[in-house]
This record gives sequence, C-alpha cells and structure tokens, in this order.
Amino acid sequence: MNKAQQIADTMYQDDAFSKWLGIDILEMKVGYTKIQMKVRQEMTNGFGIAHGGITYSLSDSAFAFASNSQGRHAVSIETSISHIRRVNVGDVLTAVAREEHLSNKIAVYRIEVTNQRDEKVALFKGTVYRTSKEWTNAKLSDF
Repeated sequence: MNKAQQIADTMYQDDAFSKWLGIDILEMKVGYTKIQMKVRQEMTNGFGIAHGGITYSLSDSAFAFASNSQGRHAVSIETSISHIRRVNVGDVLTAVAREEHLSNKIAVYRIEVTNQRDEKVALFKGTVYRTSKEWTNAKLSDF
C-alpha cells in the first residue's frame, strides 16, 4: 500500500460523513484520487433530484484525500462548484481529483464528477493551505 493510500485510509476511519455518503476509494496516488458513490433517495431535494450538496460533498472528500496525499496536513481555504447536469437517485457518481498547483503553503485541485454514463455532472475547484504538520501513523483526531 502506498503512502497516499495509507493517509486516505487513516482519514476515512474517522470520516463519518464520507461513510454516510457511501464513498469507496477506488484509487489513490500522490496529488490524485478517484472515489465513487451511489445516490440514494434520502439525498434528494424537493425537485426529486440529488441535492447539490451531494456532488459538492463527494468532490470535497476527493479534494481532501488528494490534497493530504502529499504527506502534510492540508485544510480547505476556498472552494467552488458548478453543477452542470442533473443527478438522479441510483446514479453512480465518480469524482476524480487532480492537483493543478503545488507550492510550500498552497495547493489547487480540480475535481470532475461524472455519472455512470461518463457524463460530467459537476466541476469543483479547491484551494488548500498546507500546514507544516506531517502525516504519520497518528490519528486524524491528533490534527
């Protein structure tokens, strides 16, 4: 298991919300992650489609895993999302996070969310502040 996967596994252990979403981590590399989830009925809004917070939350989780994969604790300082296609109950969503910029203190990630037909449903951009604290075998609660 690579270090990026170990960090994601450590983060996921205490991540009740990602677990509630039903997220599966499919692939982890430094600066990159691919995760997936299935949309459930309780995730819908008054229009009967997935609440925008679902694709946002999936993207935010991918963002967190990818940005921390460098080995330092990273915390979100700015995010934005564009919802470009409706998401329905039963859709299987895949979020792929890719690092676009990395410096000593700041990193920028782009996350694309697609459905089971490989149609883009959302585009997310996030910026993190990279702390000086290194990931070790410590639990996330030590952060």
